[in-house]
Amino acid sequence: MKSTILIIDDSRVARRAIMEAFRESALFSVYLEASSGREGLLLLGDRAVDVVLCDLEMQDMDGWKVLQRMQARAEWQDIPVILLTGHQEQEEKVLGLERGASDFIFKPFDPEELVARVKVQLKVKTLQDNLKKNNRLLLELSNTDPLTGLCNRRCLMQILDKELERSERSKIPLSLAMVDIDFFKRVNDTYGHQLGDTVLIAVAELLKGHLRQYDVAARFGGEEFALVFPDTLPDQALQVAERIRAAAMDLSFPGPLQEVRLSLSLGISAFPHQRVRSVEGLIREADRALYGAKRGGRNRVKLMPGL
Repeated sequence: MKSTILIIDDSRVARRAIMEAFRESALFSVYLEASSGREGLLLLGDRAVDVVLCDLEMQDMDGWKVLQRMQARAEWQDIPVILLTGHQEQEEKVLGLERGASDFIFKPFDPEELVARVKVQLKVKTLQDNLKKNNRLLLELSNTDPLTGLCNRRCLMQILDKELERSERSKIPLSLAMVDIDFFKRVNDTYGHQLGDTVLIAVAELLKGHLRQYDVAARFGGEEFALVFPDTLPDQALQVAERIRAAAMDLSFPGPLQEVRLSLSLGISAFPHQRVRSVEGLIREADRALYGAKRGGRNRVKLMPGL
């Protein structure tokens, strides 16, 4: 993996000496240099940087100000900053560490010590990056249905909580569609659960293909799905649901499933509505509309009463 170091120092000689020390160690593959604090911050905004070496005393913007600006930006807070100074005061070193510096090195520095100290900070940064990546993967796994790749029920409830609160606060509409595959039990009973999973995956792909970027498709459980339509009136959700219903009838499958023909039933609820005061109410009314669609003969879309 390529590592990048940013050297901020208003002395060209100092920058050259630092770069030579690291080139011999082959610790970094990309070297960025800035002759001022402002130039260094601009480079940080444009490039991914793993370690910053910054001189404390500079004319344009000193190292204290660079450190302060980096601590104020969330995306820069985890980048190790090593401050360099010609002053030997212990109080200054303690102050730098208290303000968020990862290390403090006095000039003139020993090249081997400099490389060793930076190597430690780079290792810490790599461990932190790996931990954040793993945490993101764990969060994604905890929110994803493993079969279809859609948002799972836990994730759906979190999204509905957020969208309902936003809808209430901003006075914008929110619609929810519950989707059920008609007679899906026959597919499992006839072809087995593995081929039944093939059908579920195909329906999930169909749902995703008809949604906008900010809409959400979730697997609610079994053969039932949920579609969240933020900032959407029920009539608009109805139009999308009808397109999905029609597209499902055109789905075809290879091999043993080639005789399978699908249809979907959908029920739609919306907020604001006098009977919807919570996420549970939104789901309940969409479920009631879905059951109404099934009682009405299946392969249809039904709005909750009053819409």
